[in-house]
Amino acid sequence: MMPAEAMLRLEVLPASRLVRLAGDERGGVLGGACFSHPACPPDIADFPVLAVDMDLPPGEEAICEVWHSREPLQSGQHGPIRYRHGDTLLFGCLSLDESAVAALNDARAPLQAATESAYQAIFALLDARGYHAILRFWNYFPAINRESHSMERYRQFNIGRQDAFLAHGRSVVDRVPAACALGSAAGGLHIAFLAARADVIGVENPRQLSAYHYPSQYGPRSPTFARAGLVKLGGRDMLFISGTASIVGHQTLHHGDVAAQTRECLNNIAAIVAEANRQAPDAGFRLDTLAYKVYVRHPEDMDTVRREMAQFIGGAVSAVFLQADVCRADLQVEIEASGGHAIGPA
Repeated sequence: MMPAEAMLRLEVLPASRLVRLAGDERGGVLGGACFSHPACPPDIADFPVLAVDMDLPPGEEAICEVWHSREPLQSGQHGPIRYRHGDTLLFGCLSLDESAVAALNDARAPLQAATESAYQAIFALLDARGYHAILRFWNYFPAINRESHSMERYRQFNIGRQDAFLAHGRSVVDRVPAACALGSAAGGLHIAFLAARADVIGVENPRQLSAYHYPSQYGPRSPTFARAGLVKLGGRDMLFISGTASIVGHQTLHHGDVAAQTRECLNNIAAIVAEANRQAPDAGFRLDTLAYKVYVRHPEDMDTVRREMAQFIGGAVSAVFLQADVCRADLQVEIEASGGHAIGPA
């Protein structure tokens, strides 16, 4: 765990606790995301929090990931985006109804149109406010593997996302942000993002082909994300690792074997951490000090994934477990992580 004076801190807490934050705790909240089934938006008016419809392990109550900053913060609204920002960091989120967006557009698939609209709004906000570096995107929408409008929905999402990048003159290779895209249980398109006035270095995995160079068998547009982003904030190196799966090169490995897929995910994360440490030799990132979010396709596999992570990493792991569909139908688990920031209560 990093010291409390770190510029950025990630805390996981029950939704019931989030609404009771007061005083200095509340003033330092940048924003976050709450997960429950069904989605239950927290009764909070002054900072941006996504409410995502996603199952948790049995017996667990609605849980929230909350990002805190030690900077003085202000809240704002830009179109559908609620955001909160300081001198260095900005956290924002938005939720769009696909059908409502599609009704105002042409013959594009509704998810493609909604995605492009959402990212266009995000880039317009960040350009206007001067937060040109994006540390992380989180994307959630239902039926990610289902085919509609003659195309899988994840591929529709990738087209809309890339079109928005291109429209705003942003690169779709190399200098792209870390990200994930998961299938929620229900609801619309939900996007959260963390941006900064800082220089971010993209980190790729030597075991994997960069996602933005995937061949056309995975869709007409490659996914627009880096394997990780490395940034120095307040004198500290911080690492944001994208959703990571059992992919080597560009191919899925260990079909139908969730234990082996979990180990392969962690092998990939270990490779990313090693590459980040090579680029930032003083950072000292380690697997056992990262904060993880783990998406498991089938709830009956949760215990297996937990066991494999504990054995691979060794000892206790700071992790949130959620039931979600992964971007490829043959993937059973996806794991994201971050480190270098503070983790836990102040």
